[in-house]
Amino acid sequence: MKIIITQAEAMERKIWDDVMLMFGLNEDDKIADTEQFILTEEQARQLNLIG
Repeated sequence: MKIIITQAEAMERKIWDDVMLMFGLNEDDKIADTEQFILTEEQARQLNLIG
């Protein structure tokens, strides 16, 4: 299973810093709030998005 989350959703859920680490991003990268990130089932579990 794959989970898609946008930058805006990650910010709302206060997991954006963790998503940035998972995808090797840093504060200097320009990311649109509608940018989508595809998470594996394991990544989604690590972020407590699924049980």
